[in-house]
Amino acid sequence: MKAIVLTKAGGPENLHLAEVEKPSIKENEVLVAVKAISLNPADVKPKYTDKMLDSMYGKNRPVILGWDIAGTVTEAGTAVTDFKVGDTVFGMVNFPGAGKAYAEFVAAPEAHLALMPSNVSFEEAAATTLAALTALQILEGKINKGDKVLIQAGSGGVGHFAIQIAKSFGAYVITTASAKNKDFVLSIGAAEAIDYHTQKFEEILSDIDFVLDTQGGQVLVNSTKVLKDGGTVITTFGMDMPEEAKAIAEKGNKTVSNILVHSSAKDMNTLKGMLESGAIKPNIYKTFAFEDMADAHREVEKGRTVGKVIVTL
Repeated sequence: MKAIVLTKAGGPENLHLAEVEKPSIKENEVLVAVKAISLNPADVKPKYTDKMLDSMYGKNRPVILGWDIAGTVTEAGTAVTDFKVGDTVFGMVNFPGAGKAYAEFVAAPEAHLALMPSNVSFEEAAATTLAALTALQILEGKINKGDKVLIQAGSGGVGHFAIQIAKSFGAYVITTASAKNKDFVLSIGAAEAIDYHTQKFEEILSDIDFVLDTQGGQVLVNSTKVLKDGGTVITTFGMDMPEEAKAIAEKGNKTVSNILVHSSAKDMNTLKGMLESGAIKPNIYKTFAFEDMADAHREVEKGRTVGKVIVTL
């Protein structure tokens, strides 16, 4: 089968199309013929250093990157009960770990997938994986109807799902976005949009119940400042929490923590229901052919995507 492999640590130029052996499946796995792949910052950043590659994929080279897929089941393991050959499925495979998604076929645990809704394309399904799971796992059970929720970088992959999910939970959603993306974030459920180029959200907002942060650093510190006493901020950015954020949280009985998304069929099925009902809709920013994976990486690395970058097979 064809796969995009990373031969050594470095830039997108190190991603190469290669012929590799089709994976075999375990009893609890299905083999998926991949139709679409979604890219994330978590795809593009680790490739630059051996240390990050080793921690996520092991020391073997070449490696196959990626986690987010949508496609058709072509084989099912003997212990699989939820899927059969011919089913269309989507999910984030083996995160954290090696999903090996940049390939024509992917061996995926049954426990990481859901059936695709009939009202979405393979591209839309693939988009509604890591970023959407991150938003859901941060927000579900953490916010209540009527809460004032701040979503940082609302036009991004995680952000645009978080706005829609928080809105569906009944929250009053505020977000940060550039002026050119204001109309977009308002159209998907934000009640207010703060232009981070010309405005300082920490000087405008107060008494926020919950903040979803994707930026880290000073943005995380300032997010903690706008919380009401007893409020919560959860960040996706790294594991090193700024000491200033911790100090602010302690003074106001606030909670500041981070999260690492994990593969979950249960959560994928929640997203499936949201797609079916129209509560969420992914925004496909750009689509690339499988052979142009390096260009897709370069697009994500610009940090200006509105929604998701997708690769199709």
